[in-house]
Amino acid sequence: MKKLIAAAVATSVSAIAMADISITGQLKTNFTHKDYQSTSVNDSDSFSTEGDLYIKGKTGDTTVVMNFGGLDSSANQGSARTNGTVTIEDSYLTTKIGDVNVKMGTYDNVNHSLRESNRSSRASLSTSLGGFDLSYLNGNGGDSQNDEVGIATSLGGVNVGYTLKDGGETIKASTSLGGVNVSYLGLPSDTADSDRNAIELSTEMNGVGIKLGSATAETGTAISGDSWMGDFESAGGLEFTPLAGQDVTAVELSTSIAGNKVAFRNISVDGYATAGKDWDMNKVIVTRPLASGATLEVTYKDINDDASTTTDMEVLDIELAVKF
Repeated sequence: MKKLIAAAVATSVSAIAMADISITGQLKTNFTHKDYQSTSVNDSDSFSTEGDLYIKGKTGDTTVVMNFGGLDSSANQGSARTNGTVTIEDSYLTTKIGDVNVKMGTYDNVNHSLRESNRSSRASLSTSLGGFDLSYLNGNGGDSQNDEVGIATSLGGVNVGYTLKDGGETIKASTSLGGVNVSYLGLPSDTADSDRNAIELSTEMNGVGIKLGSATAETGTAISGDSWMGDFESAGGLEFTPLAGQDVTAVELSTSIAGNKVAFRNISVDGYATAGKDWDMNKVIVTRPLASGATLEVTYKDINDDASTTTDMEVLDIELAVKF
């Protein structure tokens, strides 16, 4: 019996030692004050908390990822508390079959400057062949419906990528010219007047980072991205929802001052064909890592919306965040 127990314990310890599991996450809590210019709208103060938990397990060339979100809550009101619903946001595995990389499950296809992300079930295959990266994806939702076939490579110092998908295409190109990083993203659509394009430039001069960006949409579609150029998602956390045909321009200056990262952004949305529909925002972001391991971020926004007499405001947001 003693030998049997010893063997069971040894097997258990061996399994624990061989397991490659990591649990990480992040949590941030915010205080937000909104000062409306209109006297018909009351100023507001609010507290919010947002948490995420990430679990990753690995064995050989196979990795399993489960990301939990919705660990959120709003301010207390008496004895009542409104909590977020804990959800499995991502649940997928990556593995290899020969030289082919496989990713299957439910996961986010990532925000960019033209469209918001979409979380759905997908299966993708990718490999490299003769200097070309080849990919195939089949999904069931949003920007990844049915089949997508992609190819990417580097030509003369220019990284280029092309994806053919149901209803349209994705074209990417990026390079560096004289210390200036240049990137282009195009989403041509089979639907009339629904193409979207974005170009970004970035460089650094005398310790100051400089970014310039422009996102344009034809009259049958709208910018809905979430990037440094602005949060224009159609739902959740949005700063503004552009109308069809409205274009976005943005500039950012950033530097470090006394251990603080300081960034200034100006973001403008044109009114397109309708007078009085312009929107613009000046944003200042100050970020400082604390000795405790947390990060303090203070954001000030000055928002001017020509389309409304009640949405002009100044916003002060103070955030404490920690990753573990």
